[in-house]
Amino acid sequence: MIELDFIDLGLALGMMVIAVGVSWWQGLGLEGQLAMATVRTVVQLLVVGSLLEVVFQWRHPAAVLAVVMVMLTIAAVVARNRIGKEIPGVLLMVWGSILTALSLTMAYVNLLVLRSPEALYSPQYMIPLTGIVLGNGMNAAAIAGERLATTIKNSKQEIETHLCLGATPEQAVKQYRRDAIKAGMIPTLNAMMVVGIVTLPGIITGQMLTGVNPLNAAAYQILIMFMLALTTLITGLLVTWGLCQQFFNRYAQLREF
Repeated sequence: MIELDFIDLGLALGMMVIAVGVSWWQGLGLEGQLAMATVRTVVQLLVVGSLLEVVFQWRHPAAVLAVVMVMLTIAAVVARNRIGKEIPGVLLMVWGSILTALSLTMAYVNLLVLRSPEALYSPQYMIPLTGIVLGNGMNAAAIAGERLATTIKNSKQEIETHLCLGATPEQAVKQYRRDAIKAGMIPTLNAMMVVGIVTLPGIITGQMLTGVNPLNAAAYQILIMFMLALTTLITGLLVTWGLCQQFFNRYAQLREF
């Protein structure tokens, strides 16, 4: 594999300099955002790379678990901010939903697919796989949760009409919840439809760059796409269910947020 040193990264930085120059030339006003994105990308990835290098060398289950928990918490916070901070308990609910979906998916993969006890605590497997799954779980929680919360807030009269006619809270928002879950699944389903034809995802390209057989890289990418589909669906189901519990009190009345 061709390793990149700081000189190579400095030369790669030239692409962002060109992007900033093009933005200034065309009057797009993106110079500040491009510069900030460049700085954050470099700093964040170098810091993460340094930390993960220590974790990979240490190979201790506690270190792997700590990294996963940090990533999970950040993903839950980002999704919560998209859904709405005013809804009580939404952070813990999102955190638990993503954790449950992640745990079920990783347990299935480790027990039935990889069938390797070492994979449960090996940073080589756990950190990349959980990182990809958490990213999709975060997106699913944010999209489905935001869609459901917004729809409920904008459909109070319809929901209360259903409640007055004898519907349960679950029945009153059933269609809204279905639509929210479907919305959360759209990015994953779109990616599965065009993977290998329009796009080559990071896992398969990264493995091929390191010299892995393309068929083996493709097999891992298939595994990952299936993991993402399951995690996304479970996360959407749990997040929307949790939100429905928050929007109604114990008397089946719609709450105001």
